[in-house]
Amino acid sequence: MKAYENLEKNYISGEWRNGNGTTTYEVTNPYNDEVLQKIKMANKEDIDEAYNSAQQAQKEWENYNPFERSSIMEKAVEIMEGRREEFVEHLIREGGSSHLKANVEIDFVIAITREAASFPLRMTGEIVPSLVPGKENRIYRSPLGVVGVIGPFNFPMYLAMRSVAPALAVGNGVVLKPDEQTAVTGGLLLAKVFEEAGLPKGVFNVVIPNIEDIGDAFVEHPIPRLISFTGSTPVGRHIGEICGRNIKKVALELGGNNPLVVLEDADLDKAVNSALFGKFMHNGQICMALNRIIVHKDKYNAFVDKFVEKAKKIKVGDPREEDTLIGPLINRKAIDRILGQIEEAQKQGAEVVLEGKVEGNVMHPYVLTGTNDVATAQNEMFGPVATIISAESDEDAIKIANDTPFGLSGAVHAGSPERGVEVAKQITSGMVHVNDQSVNDEPLIAFGGEKDSGLGRFGGQWSLEEFTTVQWISVQTEERESPFHTNYLE
Repeated sequence: MKAYENLEKNYISGEWRNGNGTTTYEVTNPYNDEVLQKIKMANKEDIDEAYNSAQQAQKEWENYNPFERSSIMEKAVEIMEGRREEFVEHLIREGGSSHLKANVEIDFVIAITREAASFPLRMTGEIVPSLVPGKENRIYRSPLGVVGVIGPFNFPMYLAMRSVAPALAVGNGVVLKPDEQTAVTGGLLLAKVFEEAGLPKGVFNVVIPNIEDIGDAFVEHPIPRLISFTGSTPVGRHIGEICGRNIKKVALELGGNNPLVVLEDADLDKAVNSALFGKFMHNGQICMALNRIIVHKDKYNAFVDKFVEKAKKIKVGDPREEDTLIGPLINRKAIDRILGQIEEAQKQGAEVVLEGKVEGNVMHPYVLTGTNDVATAQNEMFGPVATIISAESDEDAIKIANDTPFGLSGAVHAGSPERGVEVAKQITSGMVHVNDQSVNDEPLIAFGGEKDSGLGRFGGQWSLEEFTTVQWISVQTEERESPFHTNYLE
């Protein structure tokens, strides 16, 4: 199987071509700074053409036989399964993924696309009783039209496909703007997959613009009826404001400050192992990653000791080596930001009980102890930094867990599932996992956050709802009496 080529071009109107912008972006390997691609970036005219292309192709795509649309999605799954090793290599080189993380990401991508393949056959209508005699109420489900998707750099392929696959499957046109740092894995590989799968030209477009050149044009454009954004809360708030002003739907999956609560009857070793996975998977660059570990005071010292001991043994370095678990962060700016937060937390009374080191863009694990008020607990680290906090009781742990504007994911370790669930129900978060860690995603389950962590839900029937709309059509089968009926008029 020949590897995909032309991965330095935008994909607009079914054609691979350079953008019309004035800048060229160099996609680099964050581990060794190797230049991987040089992409001539798109401008406002390219975005306009992409949206118009999606709109023009969408009606025909919507009218495809549902079994044919489903077949194209299944073909995309088959292609990705066959190209797994190729995609894993791209994820390692472009985003600094470990082998473990890259394979988990491909699993997620395949799973959500396979689930989306069922959507064309689930676009069912409904007949609902009426209060009015002789009336039949019909509810029809249909695609929105065109959807704009903005993806992030951390799980670029999956967090794009999580919106792209369901939106396409139900009959929408889609324009995707990946993060330029992961333009290949976050967008161009997906375009290659759907092109190979036989998706009609123009239905799916990928543009890589310079934000300084286009401003808010991608979101403000009049054609898309929904903007799906995964990224930071400040940017998500800005996008939400634009969509509200322009009466567009918006799906936002934003930042997190995710807690792990360890109760006094929890199995300590299992809790430590969960915490290591939930904190250091993909270097902590996951919206669901643990940020704060809240431990009952009776287990606190033992937990800290075990956690630090095991964190020291994690292999850090070159992500090309299969046993590496922590590789590079996405860029040096991320490291400088994190080091600044650690310094601020120390000034606020936090103690560094495991001091990592920085080698290029690679950061070894840092572990701090302190209160929920220190900078590393208040702010999403998005890196391999854990803050461990002592709690006096279940109630105190719940209070600490909720003392944040975020509410994306979390976890509770307890001696019994029932006790864990009772605590989990009191944590204001879209997702909480009992006797597990916070990094969970499944294609059939509602994924999304509360508070500043976003709006909407992805996965299964919730994605079907997000990317479609419904229309009420009533049919009056018997003449309806009215005060304006001729019998009442002279």
